[in-house]
Amino acid sequence: MIKKCLFVLNLLVCFCSTMFSLKEAMFYIKLENNKVQCKLCPRECVIALGKRGFCRVRENQNGKLYSLVYGMPCSVDIGPIEKAPLYHFYPGHKRLCLATVSCNLRCKYCHNWHISQIAPEELKQTYQLSPQEVINLAKKYGLGSISFTYTEPTVFYEYIYDISKLAKEQGIKTSIVSNGFINPEPLKKLIKVLDAVKIDLKGFSEKFYQQICSAELKPVLRTLEILKQENKYFEIVNLIIPTLNDSEDEIREMCRWIKEKLGDEVPIHFTRFSPAYKLIHLPPTPIKKLEKAHEVAKEVGLKYVYIGNVPGHKYNSTYCPKCKKLLIERCHFEVRKNEVVKGKCKYCGKEIVGIWE
Repeated sequence: MIKKCLFVLNLLVCFCSTMFSLKEAMFYIKLENNKVQCKLCPRECVIALGKRGFCRVRENQNGKLYSLVYGMPCSVDIGPIEKAPLYHFYPGHKRLCLATVSCNLRCKYCHNWHISQIAPEELKQTYQLSPQEVINLAKKYGLGSISFTYTEPTVFYEYIYDISKLAKEQGIKTSIVSNGFINPEPLKKLIKVLDAVKIDLKGFSEKFYQQICSAELKPVLRTLEILKQENKYFEIVNLIIPTLNDSEDEIREMCRWIKEKLGDEVPIHFTRFSPAYKLIHLPPTPIKKLEKAHEVAKEVGLKYVYIGNVPGHKYNSTYCPKCKKLLIERCHFEVRKNEVVKGKCKYCGKEIVGIWE
């Protein structure tokens, strides 16, 4: 507790009124009449002079596209890697969590809507941290990694890229918690400097993505396939929302696609929905519905299947797919036991997918 208080006090010295920190965007093309086209995400917004893209944080100034949030995180804190969740990425370590405002989706159930669904000028205050200062904070507090999370990392791409490039040079691990709605070229460039990726596969129908997230499913599936092709470590989360994406047939179809396209060892987390933002009229996900999704995934043949947001549930822990022994015991975000030794099951020697100490 004292350590976290000191961390907050340390950050107060760089707490300032919101102002734009301009950084020229890495992925865009210039068009006629001083217009530009952003090439970062599948929206590929055409942006007139003085206007912004769908994400609210990329603006056309004098015929050039700029990020408005470089070096200006709105959230900086310390938390467990299990909260990402990334269960097979150095389990039990603490990470430096960092986010800027906004997102390139409009999910109606977002728990972080107060920062993901606003523009930079709507914040009263923010932090001012250079990439090296972010790394210095992680070192100062002995943290195991830096995680870009809470909002959508894609919209602060340049900031992430510069931090992660420096981090790799200095031996610090990095990860993103992402919706996967990004174009192939920027994705491939970014994952060269990242260590792990968590993708929210929000549903498995175009209807759900269009009506609930104002997006498309296909680009997210393409992202997952690229991660597999590029041999980048990743895990998948599917938040199960009652009446919207919880049909057994849809979950089975999704699991079959994962096994066929990504393999049977990709960890998948079925997590419990809690009413938030524009979906407060829906109930929390019944635990039996989560357990049914777990059952379906195992029937399809996926080896590492989890139930999340249900503290104390046995399927929040990791079991060896060969000998079935309990390997990593968790209670919500706390790791109580870890029997993975040098990447293998302590009991039978089965290699366990992941990135281990």
